[in-house]
Amino acid sequence: METSPGASSTRPIAWITGASGLIGNYLVQTAPKFAPRWRVRALARADFDLLDFAAVEREFKKDRPQLIIHGAAITAVADAQKDPALARRVNVEVTQLLAELATDVSFAFFSTDLVFDGRKGNFAEADATNPLHFYGETKLAAEEIVRKNPHHLVVRTSLNGGISPAGNRAFNEQLRRAMQQAGQGITLFTDEFRCPIPAVETARAVWELAQKHCAGLYHVAGAEKLSRREIGELLVKRWPEVTATLKSGSAQDFPGPPRALDTSLNIAKVQKVLSTPLPGLREWLAANPSETF
Repeated sequence: METSPGASSTRPIAWITGASGLIGNYLVQTAPKFAPRWRVRALARADFDLLDFAAVEREFKKDRPQLIIHGAAITAVADAQKDPALARRVNVEVTQLLAELATDVSFAFFSTDLVFDGRKGNFAEADATNPLHFYGETKLAAEEIVRKNPHHLVVRTSLNGGISPAGNRAFNEQLRRAMQQAGQGITLFTDEFRCPIPAVETARAVWELAQKHCAGLYHVAGAEKLSRREIGELLVKRWPEVTATLKSGSAQDFPGPPRALDTSLNIAKVQKVLSTPLPGLREWLAANPSETF
């Protein structure tokens, strides 16, 4: 799907993979505002399967995109743990193929704060990585592939919020659904910290980084570190129809696999580049009271 079918064919083409996901959809929808010089091809599975490498190469040769923003991935930690072979194919091997095809053009890849073990927080780009689960391992492996090209861009981000096409990809959508199903109460951790960010802000930042030909590694996340409990307290105020109460708990009591407790990201590097700084979630919600979130 091309977002501007009547646009001049002289404009360069940008591929957005994962266009039916949360961030990918925001990249497509905000392109006319943030990246008007580009003709965007929004790639979802209905267009062609990224695991069909022959089809990917064929379409690349046909379109000759000058920019690829690669957001397609298996992003759920549980899904990656359940099928590690598929997670490696999607998260690592597809990224390698696209990065190789884009050797001489701009390429931006989305990674995650979960490449860190969460032991200290406020992680900067140069800090040592140590993922605690297979999802983080695949993203780190893909990062290393992308960074071999000095002109390519890796964007590590955190929890992204907003409205996804499927209605279940944003952290706020997942929390709201969980609260609606929880009955009387839901437990949120007070000792697990992230830097949540509206996906529209992530899209704005990535479009700007790409158009400024920024390369290397950048952290793009919210400007404020919040616990899961604090996030819930902020969002429940916007959901008067949700009646479940919030309960406090500790991630250390979680019965599943180990959790990275504080993967908050230091965003000082990207803040110096962007024309408009990234906000914290509390700040953004206050400035956008009528936005559905």
